[in-house]
Amino acid sequence: MADVALNRSAESPRSAWFDGVFKAATWFFAVAILVILGAIIVSLLISALPAIGRFGFGFFVSTAWNPVKEDFGALPAIYGTLITSFFAMLIGIPVMFGVALYITELCPRWLKRPIGTMIELLAAIPSIIYGIWGLFVFAPWFQSGIEPWIIDTFGGIPLVGALFNAPPLGIGYFTAGLILAIMVLPFMASVTRDVFETVPTMLKESAYGIGATTWEVMWNIVLPTTRIGVIGAVMLGLGRALGETMAVTFVIGNAHQLNLPVLMPGTSISATLANEFAEATTVMYRSSLFYLGLILFVITFIVLAIAKTLLIRLQQRAGG
Repeated sequence: MADVALNRSAESPRSAWFDGVFKAATWFFAVAILVILGAIIVSLLISALPAIGRFGFGFFVSTAWNPVKEDFGALPAIYGTLITSFFAMLIGIPVMFGVALYITELCPRWLKRPIGTMIELLAAIPSIIYGIWGLFVFAPWFQSGIEPWIIDTFGGIPLVGALFNAPPLGIGYFTAGLILAIMVLPFMASVTRDVFETVPTMLKESAYGIGATTWEVMWNIVLPTTRIGVIGAVMLGLGRALGETMAVTFVIGNAHQLNLPVLMPGTSISATLANEFAEATTVMYRSSLFYLGLILFVITFIVLAIAKTLLIRLQQRAGG
């Protein structure tokens, strides 16, 4: 016992030194993240100052985009970013739940691993591949097979029909939203599946034992237990959809116009930056693009802040 105590006392200064180094390293990396984030914000703000000084908050509501006259506005790009992300979530979230539910509750054991691997492989496909596939394969098929049916079915409905009264072009807001939904689905489905699998088996078996159906188990047991993780998965997909560039650039149409019909071409903030940054030869043109980047940063920050606030409230409610 004396030898063991002696060894521990000899090793304690070394262990304390390693603990100090580890604490300093983790502190350094944590501060470095904040410094990098602050540097990005300052860089965007400084580069956007000429446009901020000239256009002010009118930049948010202006639909102009004329590089020759140096008259710029962000409303079409902001609208395109929000509407495509909305369609991505509208389509992706129900499919996400269906995929995760099937894998965790209904899928045969021998089929779980192949389906899970296929979903993860979809997440590994580069975004530009989705864009090329969307432009050359999906958009022509969508134009000839799906858009005419959508226009005929919903175009005559009052109020709602205004969203679909457009020629079948195959590219536009809705097409971009569909491609985004396909892109973000693997991320959301994988996280949701992993979260569902953390639910104790005893809870689900107890519910099945008293006669609950699969849907009742998912709605009353699994979802309340994993709601924080599910919201995190949705926010992960939404953050990816808001900032996606190449796939959206290929299929949104890249038109600086504010079109109400969702089948019409438009643009987004990321698509505008990707298409025009190399062509921005004047100070005001380049500054307006930086202003757009700053707006995208703020939108993403607001979305993540709302998600974090919601998660904190859910945790407090669960604790209460």
